[in-house]
Amino acid sequence: MNNPLLRGLTQSRYSRRDAMRVAGFSAAGLALAACGVQGQKAAPPKASEVADFWSTQKKNGQVVFANWPEYMPEDQGPLKKFQQATGISYEYKEVIQENADFFGKSEPQLRAGQPLGYDIIVMTNGLQLAKMITLGYLVALDHKQLPNFAANAGAKYKNPSFDPNNQFTIPWQAGVTGIAYNTKYVKEDITSIQSLFDKKYEGKVGMMADAQEIANFAMFAVGVDPDKSTQADWEKAGAKLAEQRDSGVVRKYYDQSYIDAVAKGDIWLSQAWSGDVFQRQLAGEPVKFVVPVEGGTIWVDNMAIPKGAANPVDALMLMDFMYKPEIAAELTEYIQYVTPVPGVQAILAAKDDNDAKALAESPLIFPTDADYAKLRSYKTLTAAEETVFNGIFQSITQG
Repeated sequence: MNNPLLRGLTQSRYSRRDAMRVAGFSAAGLALAACGVQGQKAAPPKASEVADFWSTQKKNGQVVFANWPEYMPEDQGPLKKFQQATGISYEYKEVIQENADFFGKSEPQLRAGQPLGYDIIVMTNGLQLAKMITLGYLVALDHKQLPNFAANAGAKYKNPSFDPNNQFTIPWQAGVTGIAYNTKYVKEDITSIQSLFDKKYEGKVGMMADAQEIANFAMFAVGVDPDKSTQADWEKAGAKLAEQRDSGVVRKYYDQSYIDAVAKGDIWLSQAWSGDVFQRQLAGEPVKFVVPVEGGTIWVDNMAIPKGAANPVDALMLMDFMYKPEIAAELTEYIQYVTPVPGVQAILAAKDDNDAKALAESPLIFPTDADYAKLRSYKTLTAAEETVFNGIFQSITQG
């Protein structure tokens, strides 16, 4: 196994989660994302149109895969195995740093009917992926060519609300947003989101700078399901966050640097991403992770084929290859986030490797059914709703 602790100590690891990634709610990200409204909403493709498209496509023997940094083992073992198994050569490019930035750069080309030069792209469920789907910028998948996905993907990763029946996407990796806390300073078991709003932790609480992340947790705190939320719910959640900020409970709104602050005791508890905490636990740091009783967030990074891709059949073959359990296990050992292939757990547990066994036993990598039941996604927003939503939640972190 590529030991994650050793890897972390010997190189500067740029994590997939380093960016303000889900919705791109930075000023630059919003400016880039705004170009998406210039496109015309596309009619959903008919089954006959999808079948006609795929009937004319053939394997070309090459594929170009665009992904985020640190999302593939350094030796590119899974890709090499794919090439050996299929004879398809590959180019792997770590060119996606943030969803809004990638969408902003890609949208003018796609709107003009020009190919991006990539056969597979990876995007998080959220505003930009929704725009890609709505504007007709993604190719509808031929599920007849995805047998490994059908056989091995977990039920939680099929038919997502943001892409019913996985018409345009299948998951790459996933993760959970919950609460991390330093057990050296916090002696009670944290179970509730209300702890993030508790005055006894004044100046010792971290929240994320990402607007959708804080919005979800504030909605959980006021008893609202984000998927079903309304403008009135957002305003109530915004007021909860403003009170938390103005009372001094929050020390700072963080990017991924929150995990260093928790580990060092600069803050004692914070919103957190599951994979970050798992890596610190392997390093022996006193950091614990919990999905609050009120709920947590599950985010999914998804593979898709952009419109105009030169090699869609080869792309489908590569996407499906990643759903072989032994290949998915190799990815999980390196990436250390939630795999969409449940069969990976047994493979890791059977290895004569303590790190692999630790992965198999961790609910941060394999959430329990009880945790999954508490997890919700991000609210899918229309363009009009997005403007209102941004106005409410951006004012919290930028006010």
